[in-house]
Amino acid sequence: MADGSSGRSAMKQSITGYHQDEEGYWVAQLACGHNQHVRHQPPWVNRPWVVTAEGRQGMLGFRLNCVKCEEGAPPDDRPPAGTPG
Repeated sequence: MADGSSGRSAMKQSITGYHQDEEGYWVAQLACGHNQHVRHQPPWVNRPWVVTAEGRQGMLGFRLNCVKCEEGAPPDDRPPAGTPG
């Protein structure tokens, strides 16, 4: 497919919080119980909102595609959601 999907409908899940991984990258915690890295690595990945507390706070509730939901994966282990900053 032109959008790079497998043809299945995307499973969109809301961002409920964030934490940082052991390398300092931001990880979005999704309503479904899965985690998803949200990196800003231009020119390949442009998410400038990730680099500021205000940007992350503003994206709470935004819905991301969750591949783990599509695969039927169990919820991820994760620390409690920290403050958005």
